[in-house]
Formats: sequence, structure tokens, C-alpha cells
Amino acid sequence: MLAAELAELWELRLEAPFPGGNASLALPVRQADGSGAVLKLNFPEAVTAHEADALAWWNGSGAARLLAVDRERDALLVELCEPGTQLWDEDEETAFVAAAGVLRRLWRPASAEHPFRLLADEARRWLEELPARWERLGRPFERRLLDRALAALAELGPDQQEAVVVHQDFHGGNVLRARREPWLAIDPKPLVGERAFDTASLLRDRRHELARAAAPGRLIERRLDVLEVELGLDRERVRGWGIAHALAWGMDADGVHELHVACARWLAEAR
Repeated sequence: MLAAELAELWELRLEAPFPGGNASLALPVRQADGSGAVLKLNFPEAVTAHEADALAWWNGSGAARLLAVDRERDALLVELCEPGTQLWDEDEETAFVAAAGVLRRLWRPASAEHPFRLLADEARRWLEELPARWERLGRPFERRLLDRALAALAELGPDQQEAVVVHQDFHGGNVLRARREPWLAIDPKPLVGERAFDTASLLRDRRHELARAAAPGRLIERRLDVLEVELGLDRERVRGWGIAHALAWGMDADGVHELHVACARWLAEAR
């Protein structure tokens, strides 16, 4: 068993795995000195290929610290966030202000020799692939929404503002309460691109709650307001990336993720 091999290599005592996890297996462990950590085994995918590099680059500033990495096994040993409650557990306003504070700490320019994929390349790929996915899945939503995403990709992808290392999957489930800092980010799917892009997953956070709301568009508008004020971002760039990323992650081999599409629609219709 891979986890057992790593436990011997890194002198760890394994505990029961954390629930969930679509692209990895994460287990709380005890190190030889008795301190806690998290052993994470990633499934080999492009989006997780440079998680260790991102954590090493941030070096604990706004994110959990990388303690060890075994690249051949796609394994990481990461700081344990305690108590580890999710930012999702906070009320909406508190959560978004706290999230903005974490993002400010994460957004640092990459080194010249960085290993990360580029947002510009991802945008170019999505621009080519999204129409084909939409056709293959039976044109599951209105063409004008797809066109809105394609227009954003065509405009924003090649003409970005200052590039930083972005998390890409930054939402309330990937921000945990900790002792070293109030909140720490985990599980990045890093790219190098502009800051406005990195709010895309956050904008569609708590999707099930949004879907139950009487006026989800109003909540989306409030989120745009908070991000614009707290982070000084261009509202239309934030909106454009949010629409495009929602559809890029909302149509895949498993089919259509309806709430992603709904969030793209609410973003498109928000003031």
C-alpha cells in the first residue's frame, strides 16, 4: 500500500482518511515527534501536478506549509490545520472578507524559472474546447451564455494584468481555520495568471445555497461588490473569468454540472 510505504519512509503513524476528495486521498498522520500533519496522495492529473511547487512557493504565507514531497509517488506531507473548520462555516460576509485577506497573501509573482502552467494557455485551450464540449453534450444551455464565456476568454486570456501564482480552486472548502494563521488555503490547482481569475471558484461558492435563495443574482452581485472593494479588482474582469471558469469546469467527461452553469448565468445577469 502506497500510504504504508510513505509512512515508513517519513516515520508517520497513519490515521483514518478525511472524507471526500475527488482528486486525492488525504490522511491525518502523526510524525515521529508526535506532531500532526496530512499525508496527501494525488491522482496523477495535470491540475494537481504542481501543488507541491505552489505550497513551497507560498512557504506558509496564507497556505498550509509543505513539509515533504515524493514526486514519483505524487505524494505530499503538509501542515495540519487545526481546528481545521472550513471557511464555509462562517456567514457569507465574514467568509468573503476573510477569503480576500488570504488571497492577498497568496498573490506573489512567480520566479522566472517557475514550473507552473500559464492561465493564457488554459484560456486558449478552453476557447477551443468549450464549443466542442457544448455540442457533444447536446447544447445543454443557451448559446448566448457560451458566447459570453468565449468572448471573455478571447479578451482576457491574451491581455492580462500582473501575473501571480494563482490557486485556481480557491473556495470556502479549501480554506481552513488554523492556529499559525487564522485561515490557511489548501489544495491548490496552480497556474500563473492575473489576480482577477483567482476569484472564479469563490464567486460560485456555496452553490446549493445560492440555488435555494429567492434572488441568487443579488447574492452574486454582493460578492462582486465585496471582491471589488476588498481586493481592488476590475469588476468586469472578475465577472468574465467567473463565467468562463464556471463553464470550463461545468462541462466535462462526466457531463454537465448544472449548478456551475447556473452560476455562470447569474454572473452574466448580475449588474
